[in-house]
Amino acid sequence: MTGALGFFHSGAMHVPVFEAMVRELAGEIPMRHAVRADLLERAQVEGVTLAVQEEVAAEILGLVETGAAVVVCTCSTLAPGAELAAGRTHVPVLRIDRPMVERALDCGRRILIAAALASTLAPTRELVERVAAERRVVPLIRELVAEGAWPLFEAGNREDYARTIAAAVRPRAGEADVVILAQASMAPAAALLADLAIPVLASPRLGLERALALRSRRLADPA
Repeated sequence: MTGALGFFHSGAMHVPVFEAMVRELAGEIPMRHAVRADLLERAQVEGVTLAVQEEVAAEILGLVETGAAVVVCTCSTLAPGAELAAGRTHVPVLRIDRPMVERALDCGRRILIAAALASTLAPTRELVERVAAERRVVPLIRELVAEGAWPLFEAGNREDYARTIAAAVRPRAGEADVVILAQASMAPAAALLADLAIPVLASPRLGLERALALRSRRLADPA
């Protein structure tokens, strides 16, 4: 084990974002990245099929083989593949969105899931329902897709991407106790919604804090 923090991404643009956040939270630590944008493209067309999940799992297990102490899947759409991998290794494999979902359920039962891609809704909803079942609560889930946002992200227009998401969420905020931004790329929109009376949660920082804690525990007790 090298002690590296491994990442599986669905786009190369996420690599510098997560590297910068890791340095902010933990300084210089080794990192490994696997990037498969093609799998997200397939998932948008075919759905998150077992074949797609198997390819995600293979990439994650490849990171484990290179010595990663913890692997983080930063793509909520492809996260079912991360869960598949988690069942095949003793190395922790973390969905970036799980800590966010746990925090959301701490805030209340009425949860608004906001996504920029419709394909992200089902995996996120399933995670909310599973975590809620573990706590023996019944969530009241509402969903929205920020229409027109994703092409802005793909074009590299991050500011308008965040604004479009915020504009879609704002009129729906009264329906919920908490909003979760289902995709890691949506995190900048949270700052634009800070004036709302309810929390708006994003996954990257919460997920990385959990991953770094898991890494520290593994390095302290490699067994």
